[in-house]
Amino acid sequence: MIGSSQLEHLRELIAHRLGLQFDDTKLGFLAEVLRRRSDANACDPTTYLARLASAGPAEIGAIAQELTVGETYFFRNNDQFRALAQAAIPERLRTQTGPRPLRVLSAGCASGEEPYTIAMVVRDILPDPPWEVSIRAIDVNPAALESARRARFTSWALRETPPRVQSAWFRAEGRDFVLDRSIRTMVRFEERNLASEDPELWQLGSYDVIFCRNVLMYFTPETMRGVVARMARSLAPGGYLFLGHAETLRGVSNDFHLCHTHETFYYQVRAGTERLDIGEPLERRTVEPRSPDLAAVVATSDSWVEAIRQASERIRALAGTAGPSLARIRSWDLGAALDLLRRERFAEALHLIDDMPDDSARDPDVLLLRSVLLAHDGQSSAAEEACGRLLSIDELNAGAHYVLALCRESAGDRDGAIRHDQTATYLDPAFAMPRLHLGLIARRAGERDTARRELEQAIALLEREDASRLLLFGGGFHRDALIALCRAELVRAGE
Repeated sequence: MIGSSQLEHLRELIAHRLGLQFDDTKLGFLAEVLRRRSDANACDPTTYLARLASAGPAEIGAIAQELTVGETYFFRNNDQFRALAQAAIPERLRTQTGPRPLRVLSAGCASGEEPYTIAMVVRDILPDPPWEVSIRAIDVNPAALESARRARFTSWALRETPPRVQSAWFRAEGRDFVLDRSIRTMVRFEERNLASEDPELWQLGSYDVIFCRNVLMYFTPETMRGVVARMARSLAPGGYLFLGHAETLRGVSNDFHLCHTHETFYYQVRAGTERLDIGEPLERRTVEPRSPDLAAVVATSDSWVEAIRQASERIRALAGTAGPSLARIRSWDLGAALDLLRRERFAEALHLIDDMPDDSARDPDVLLLRSVLLAHDGQSSAAEEACGRLLSIDELNAGAHYVLALCRESAGDRDGAIRHDQTATYLDPAFAMPRLHLGLIARRAGERDTARRELEQAIALLEREDASRLLLFGGGFHRDALIALCRAELVRAGE
């Protein structure tokens, strides 16, 4: 019988040796893994756990094979390979000052479909390159690496591969498809553990491009930060990092610029830029907002930011001008400004922010709150300027992109508004307000399917959104009012 203390010990060892995390829903799975590995080593679970603490690469690889899922296929998320071919590689080649190889790392390569896809993309755009192309593919699972080296694949692995590519680089052999040798020899497979420091793997400036897709999501937060820091260090200045579509560096690293081309997001490492610890995000500070009436305001507004402005003007007229004495508040404390924001007294809160010390001008919290207040007060140009200053400090700030979406809509730039909302939802998939905004924009444009999709997602996110973030970005409307708005707009989208 495997006890809870043994499972907890196994989780700790897995986190320490492999960097992987498993929540309580996976305890049954971990018990089966512990039982199988104990049997394979002809010992009881307690003895096996003692051995695992100092086990060598063979056993680490064996347990990794039990724990990791390597299902993948060629040209998975092809938008990223289009960005690689049409943006990243051309940019890297333009920076070349002399002959040297184009160096790519596929981290967490599983059974090889990703690095082989990279090789085919490179050969397609550079059929006879005058320089060496080096593609290094690593994984902790030895069985997956052995399968990758065989380069024999089923039709299911080629399900997204264009017919032209299939005919050029694969030949049928029985029920399998065998990859052409010229592509196979472009990739070097190695058993490596991403969770370890491994100085040889992470040499300074070693790679032009790193693919590390659908790997970070399985790591503990500490391991994730360590891996990303090592990748940033090992990329050449201006090098590129591609993550999985569900992965983001928000809250993990400030060492990268966010890129958005070819309908996908990816990153470019910063070169020689000072790193700033931005601290706890302002939107995590909890204050419960109050609830103005929403439906009538939205119905008479041309845009969401206009609805917010109308509501704030009406509340300002009802509330009068009494508030904290600005002359008495001089400390760099956003509490009073947040209280004014909670009462939808945006202009007064903005005066309070403006009255803060000069050295607050580069504080991310101050800049974010200032941009929100300016947008809500109808000062879109000034709000965009504040967002620009904030993004120069914290480029992965989802809130700043949402405020820019409001500003772009106010300026009549629908495409720009959508682009910034999409960036905000990528950086923070749990952020409800950009989903709501995308739904409103789509509904007004008569794009019913898009409107329904975004509004339904907004409702799901609003039900569990932090009260503090609703305070900051909700325009003075509380959770129930925003959900009711989404449902009313869904009805209108179905008409």
